[in-house]
Amino acid sequence: MKPWLFDILACPIDKHFPLKLYIFSFETKPEEFELNLTKYKNRNIESLKKEKIIEISLENGIVHVKDNIVFEKTPIKTYLELTISSIHELDNILDKSPNEISKKCFELISTEIKNKILVFSKNQNIKNIDDIIPELYFLNKIKIETEIESGMLFCEKCYRWFPIIETIPQMLPDEYRDENKDVNFLNMIKDLLDKEFFKLNLKPFNI
Repeated sequence: MKPWLFDILACPIDKHFPLKLYIFSFETKPEEFELNLTKYKNRNIESLKKEKIIEISLENGIVHVKDNIVFEKTPIKTYLELTISSIHELDNILDKSPNEISKKCFELISTEIKNKILVFSKNQNIKNIDDIIPELYFLNKIKIETEIESGMLFCEKCYRWFPIIETIPQMLPDEYRDENKDVNFLNMIKDLLDKEFFKLNLKPFNI
């Protein structure tokens, strides 16, 4: 499962949004996180533009932007609003993996990158849009190309949880879930979550 999918997933039972996402492991290798971090820090604007992830155009005197998150040409004001909303969704992601570099990347987006994009959106000096190309590039690479191997989606309204196994979110209705498999999953990850979590009225199963 890629983090961008989390932006649109709601609880299939009560339609609550957003869910909480707990990440236990990544299929993405630490070296890939490190590479994206290096490109962000190097801030080689022309090199990043050549990858054509962030596409900027001028139509009828209005700057339009599209990328792999906002994938249609969108006026800059709306584009920035959608991008900031996408960053805010990361507040509901808890990285419980042993991967320290992934934690660093998610924290960077939620702090430094979010702040830079927010400041730019207030000023909207279009001539300086290149100043945030590395931020937009990094956000796209982490949200679109990162693959979560194991995790859990959790609804804070109905207390239902849904495992992510081998990159696939298992969002089945209660009657189609396998109690033995679900309980085994909870036992495998119980040391990764706070003990208070298991005191909740978890559905459909708990340990």
